[in-house]
Order: sequence, then C-alpha cells, then structure tokens
Amino acid sequence: MKFRTLAVAAALAALGAGAVVAADEPQVVRQEMMKKVGGAMGALAGIAKGEKPYDAEIVKASLTTMSEVAKAFPDQFPAGSEAGHETEASPKIWEAMDDFKAKAAKLGTDAETALASLPADQAAVGAALGTIGPNCGGCHEVYRVKK
Repeated sequence: MKFRTLAVAAALAALGAGAVVAADEPQVVRQEMMKKVGGAMGALAGIAKGEKPYDAEIVKASLTTMSEVAKAFPDQFPAGSEAGHETEASPKIWEAMDDFKAKAAKLGTDAETALASLPADQAAVGAALGTIGPNCGGCHEVYRVKK
C-alpha cells in the first residue's frame, strides 16, 4: 500500500514539475501575457462601446496590466525561443529586436499616460483606446504570423 501511495505521489510531483517548467518557457509566458493584454483591451473596448458601464477600477486595472506587460514582454523573446510551442511570433522579432522593443515601450508609455490622467468616462476611454490601439495593431501587423 505504501508503495502505491509513493508511486502516485511521485507521478503527481513529476506532472507538477512539468507544468512549472512549461509555465517558465518563454513561449508560454508571452502567450499568457498577450491573453492579459487582450482581456484588458476587451474590458476597455466594452466600456468605450457602451456595452459595459464605466468603472474606474476596471479602467485602472486594464491600463496597469497593459503598462506592466509592455515593460516585461520583450524579455520573453530570448534567442532560441523562436521554435517550440505553437506560436504566432514572427521570426522578424529576432531580426529587428530594437524596433520590437521600441513598439512595446510605446505601448507602455501610452498606457501609462492614459493611466496618469485616468479616463473619467466612456468617451475618455474611447479616446485612450484611439491612442493605445494602434500600438497593438502596428506590432501585430509586423511581428505576428497570421494563422
């Protein structure tokens, strides 16, 4: 009985360790980061379109997420991480890393600027998205493989 318990515990530990390793892989981390930004954009877009009521806390949290992710995102593209998990990252990222980092920095700066003057209503959220949104689209056009 003890052997079976130990075997099950060892198997669960191995599975857990595998999950931790996978979570640390740059491809996995950057995909999770983009999901966070996508969620933040969706929340802001819902407010800007009037589909959701204005909520200052949601606006603040969404802009903070964008700012924080933009700062850390380029670090998730170390040399050699082009391959592996299914990814939409274009090889152009590694060919033009300085431009890629500049685009991420611009997103971060624009999100921080909007955060500093926290949009106070639906129209202001829409205006902030008018500034922030092109950062996302401009980067995706160049550095994202369309599937």
